[in-house]
Amino acid sequence: MSVNIPKYLLLPILIFAIYAYCQTSPGQASATLPDDSEVRPPVTKSDIEIVKRAQSILDTPAKWNRADNRKCPQGAKTFSLYCALEIATKEVTGDFAHRGAAMQEARFVIDDIAPHAKSYHHRLMDYNNDPSTTFADVQKFFRLLEERISQRLKQETSQ
Repeated sequence: MSVNIPKYLLLPILIFAIYAYCQTSPGQASATLPDDSEVRPPVTKSDIEIVKRAQSILDTPAKWNRADNRKCPQGAKTFSLYCALEIATKEVTGDFAHRGAAMQEARFVIDDIAPHAKSYHHRLMDYNNDPSTTFADVQKFFRLLEERISQRLKQETSQ
């Protein structure tokens, strides 16, 4: 059975299809990264590079933005944990996924190390802004994050 669609309707149908596709988030389009705060996507070598790059972005106390709002303007001179990871992800992969592997593992590290993690609404932002978080804590966070991703990468590639 074939359907004859008048030619004058093809363009509007195509435009609507493209518009509908663009309105879905990457997780909705592929169903691999739903907006689930506990999702654990597979890690890659790029995730290790993301962490290393984020740590180099946030390598001195003078570069640390203690008042994160999860907005990362171009040309900023100070960076929160969230923004350092977002910028590093874009630099390494050319794109940013809010629930990407490096971002998710960062959240899980905070769950494990932050004394107030249970009260955080946005783990990365709230840990960054927590008055009890020190710059030494931030550096430890990056070390733990890199170790965790490296361990997961070894496990996932050996299976």
